[in-house]
Formats: sequence, C-alpha cells, structure tokens
Amino acid sequence: MIGYLRLIFAIPVFLFILSCSTNPTVASGGDPELDAKAQAALQQLLIATPKARELQSQAKAVVIFPDIVKAGLIVGAQGGKGVMFGPDGKILGYYSARAVSYGLQAGAQSFSEALFLMTDAAITTLTSGAGLSVGTGPSVVVVDVGMAKTMTTTTLKSDAYAFIFGQEGLMAGFGVQGQRIVKFDK
Repeated sequence: MIGYLRLIFAIPVFLFILSCSTNPTVASGGDPELDAKAQAALQQLLIATPKARELQSQAKAVVIFPDIVKAGLIVGAQGGKGVMFGPDGKILGYYSARAVSYGLQAGAQSFSEALFLMTDAAITTLTSGAGLSVGTGPSVVVVDVGMAKTMTTTTLKSDAYAFIFGQEGLMAGFGVQGQRIVKFDK
C-alpha cells in the first residue's frame, strides 16, 4: 500500500520538476529543437484538420505544445513546453502548460495541443505574468473532430480554440482538472 502512495505522489512531482527544467528564451536564440517539433506538430494538425487551417488564417497567434505528457493514478499531472507563433510564423515566445487532476484515473499518455488565440484579449491574458488558466478568463473552446466539421468562420465567437491531437498511450478514467499556461522566457 505504501508503494502505491509513493507512486501516486511521485508522478506529479516528477512532471513538475520536468516542466521547471531549463527554459529557452527568445532573446537567447530560443530552443531550435522545440521550435522544429512545434512547427511539425502544427503542420500535422493543419493537414489532418482543414478547419484548423481556417482558424490559423484568422488567429492573432497560435501556441503549439508538441509534447505534453500526462500520467496519473488517482492523482495525476501533465506538463509540456510550447512555442507561440505570430500570423507571419515568427516566434513570439515560449510557454509551459501544466495541469493537475484528481479522480478515478490511471495510466500515462502523451499528446499535442494547439491553442488558436483569436483576440487581443486572449494574447494579453496569456502574455501577462499570471498566464492563462483554461476554464477561467477568456473563453477557450476545446475543439473535437465533430465540432471541427460543423465550425464555420461566421460561428467563431470565442477568444481561443484548443485542439488536442496526436494522442499516444492509455489514460482511462475521469476527474477534475485545470490547465495553466504561462510564459517562461524572462
């Protein structure tokens, strides 16, 4: 029993330490490997989901997290690093996404996430020191395959749209979760 409790608490601590490791900055030249992974993940999404391409053409910025890792056993955590691209493809900053969850859950998985920022308010919220908490602040809509098929450019009314794609691994269960995205180039 004690072994299980250690595992339950070790996974979130490990992910937190991983997400706090060395952080690239735009001023120091950034992280070419992260930049390349983010570009590849964005291209994968745009090829697989035509509606994402329409969103990109209207977005003020796009934040791509190419590798978010999630693991948990009752208590879970997830973390990953991403890149914000402007409409012209220029890198505007680096961000980290972290989340904790609690509930009936077990497993581990990795996935990619794209956040299309449609308004100046969404960009301001994300670039502020407090960052963006998904679920509060500007309205963020998570787009699934079914919604992507029925979206039109005239129905776009939210501040941000999030796409989750490229899932690998197995994570089962349900629980309460909140995600926080913060800028880390200081």
